[in-house]
Amino acid sequence: MSAEPKGVPRQNARIGVLAVQGDFAEHAARLRALGCETIELRCAADLDTALDAIVLPGGESTVQAALLEEFAMAGPIKRMIETGTPVLATCAGLILLAREVEHANGRSDSRAPFERAGWASGAIGTLPVQVRRNAYGRQLASFHAEAALRSNKEGEDEAPNIPLTFIRAPQIVATGEGVETLVSVDEAPVAVRFGNQIGITFHPELDEDNTLYQLFLGLIDAHV
Repeated sequence: MSAEPKGVPRQNARIGVLAVQGDFAEHAARLRALGCETIELRCAADLDTALDAIVLPGGESTVQAALLEEFAMAGPIKRMIETGTPVLATCAGLILLAREVEHANGRSDSRAPFERAGWASGAIGTLPVQVRRNAYGRQLASFHAEAALRSNKEGEDEAPNIPLTFIRAPQIVATGEGVETLVSVDEAPVAVRFGNQIGITFHPELDEDNTLYQLFLGLIDAHV
């Protein structure tokens, strides 16, 4: 699997951005600047709109998970992803998407216990990774870094670094079979891809670089 998207990012793509809590407005603004139409997803009825892709933004994962359950949105979103709809999940969104989430108190965002004590499935749970919440500390411990997007193409020049902004970031502690690391810091994955799913521990919406957005939009043509 290559980090390169298949096809060209589609113009006028319709992207659903989960808007129950968190920094959804920043994602929507970035996508509109790239020529996309954005739809705020606030209730289950909003998911009836024809969407080319979905964004799960950062914020408070426990709050988002509770609202997804209250508004009956988790199941429909999961089914869309499982049938191929591309998804970009950042920070708290990654926690929702992760198949296994570790909590200090052993509780899950989805309130569904996993097989091992202290682990649980994320509210959506389609991405085969293990994630630890707030692994880098509280908001005062947030930090910036730079790293390159990996490519599996032989003979290709090394990609330039992209900016990475971490805010109370989760940590990807393990990845399942078929999960590709897109970006790593200190040899630890901070952005991964599994088929139509991209999970990111940092906040690309807070920096000016469009590399990961372009990769995400490139998945749309692969899905059609």
